[in-house]
Amino acid sequence: MLRTHTCGELRKTHVGQKVTLCGWVRRVRDIGGLVFIDLRDRYGRTQIVLEAESPHINLAKSLSHQDVICVVGTVRARPTDMVNPKMPTGEIEVVLEDLRILNRSKTPPFMIEDEAKVQEETRLRYRFLDLRRPFMQRNLEIRHRAALSVRNFLSSKKFLEIETPFLTKSTPEGARDFLVPSRIHPGKFYALPQSPQIYKQILMIAGYDRYFQIVRCFRDEDLRADRQPEFTQIDLEMSFVDVDDIIELTEEMMVQMFRDAIGVEVDRPFQRMDYYEAMRRFGIDKPDLRYGMELIDLTDLFEGTEHRIVAQAVSKGDRVVALPVPADLSRKEIENLTELAKAEGAGGLLWFKFKDGKPSGQMAKFLPSGWLDVVKPQSPATFLMVLGKDIKAHGVLGKLRVEVAQRLGLVRQGEWKFLWVVNFPLFEWNEDENRIEPAHHMFTMPFEQDIPKLETEPLQVRAKHYDLVLNGVELGSGSIRIHDRELQEKVMEIIGLPKEERERRFGFLLTALEYGAPPHGGIALGFDRIVAMMAGMGSIRDVIAFPKTTAAQALFEGAPSEVPEDQLAELHIKVVK
Repeated sequence: MLRTHTCGELRKTHVGQKVTLCGWVRRVRDIGGLVFIDLRDRYGRTQIVLEAESPHINLAKSLSHQDVICVVGTVRARPTDMVNPKMPTGEIEVVLEDLRILNRSKTPPFMIEDEAKVQEETRLRYRFLDLRRPFMQRNLEIRHRAALSVRNFLSSKKFLEIETPFLTKSTPEGARDFLVPSRIHPGKFYALPQSPQIYKQILMIAGYDRYFQIVRCFRDEDLRADRQPEFTQIDLEMSFVDVDDIIELTEEMMVQMFRDAIGVEVDRPFQRMDYYEAMRRFGIDKPDLRYGMELIDLTDLFEGTEHRIVAQAVSKGDRVVALPVPADLSRKEIENLTELAKAEGAGGLLWFKFKDGKPSGQMAKFLPSGWLDVVKPQSPATFLMVLGKDIKAHGVLGKLRVEVAQRLGLVRQGEWKFLWVVNFPLFEWNEDENRIEPAHHMFTMPFEQDIPKLETEPLQVRAKHYDLVLNGVELGSGSIRIHDRELQEKVMEIIGLPKEERERRFGFLLTALEYGAPPHGGIALGFDRIVAMMAGMGSIRDVIAFPKTTAAQALFEGAPSEVPEDQLAELHIKVVK
């Protein structure tokens, strides 16, 4: 080993020891004949000092930011007035006796410091430098500890980590598959898996009653801050279980992971909320519980109103839903929020205010007597109202609720509000394609008492599906799976999959269900999202070593790229531009 210690390791207990350190030069300071080198590696920083008579002083003065060096010296205590309490190594310094330059560095395109403001494109192009920054190294250490915690926890619960294929069959649902051409089978393609869903069900049928994987998945979709074309999820499946079993195990795992990765104690049991209750109270199926502003249905209050537009909407069955904002919003702020509401599909916003015991504004004169007893407003408050069908009206205000909370600074930091959203509908109506489709995926088990409704009222059937939400972010989804072929085919039939298509795409699963498939269920949790929240990052790109841009490009290595014609010919592919 070139070094005896790391740059974050030395303390007062090491005073008098001769040590060898290696690292990157953060800074060189020449102060009245003394030269100080701030040396850094991923473990921390150590101050190296050269006395004026040192034979290496000129070499030290020639060092540049990010040069790689090896130093030999003796640890000594810093003078009391020079102790740096912000550094774990702040009570000591190393008096240099020997200095060796291992490699010089060109001038970096940005300072390798957390506070350096760097465009993301530059960060990703020079990712090898960006990854040297302390916050990135901290993030990847959190990621490591979180993964280790998951593996240790699930192993202690008798789960087996089993790898499933990356080259698999294309069965696209929702997102597009990444396709991989076969050289050996001309004209045929593998797909990279969007999830190991079918394989883990097959493992349950095969008798491996507790499976998990920290697995890479792939989706060819448009990207956002919390999306990547390749991402990692904690994937697990269990046999002979129901909803409560999966939820309780997942909660226990999350508590352990937060404790091990960032030293945070999370309370359990997590709160549970019915899907329809979440939509009614918050207008979204992943509500952030760190602030209030619950939606209010004012339809009954405006029954018989003289306001023409509201009266017409109520007469045709629309709802009047309000978002109570705990602030006296300006007319300009209301106009901005109105544009957001229109972008979400609303016709606009109606509004009134309450301040100093009096209502005012656009809808104030249409408020009936007794409205105070119904609404019970705080002061000051601005009520933003939307007219529309039940879920749609609530959904528009759900988006505004999140936006307003951010603008007004209502989100309490440092809180971890976990929530299970349960009892989702099994199906939903696709207005664009005029058909029924799965609310999540077609392998989800309906509530047993709702199975008769599959024939008559499929949109009223509830699913044994559950989402885990943290501070308004969906961390993952899971469900109890269908383990009976007849029921599975019935669901496929309802969503419009013809028999031949069912056999072509899912015949291997349907066949397996006929050979003693046990009741089973599981969950898939977005590992990147979890780590990003633990690290306090707004983008999962800051907790992934080599992420893609929002245009799905890898700037550092230059992917995707063109390939030679002869390589395409081997794969029986011709590019049509």
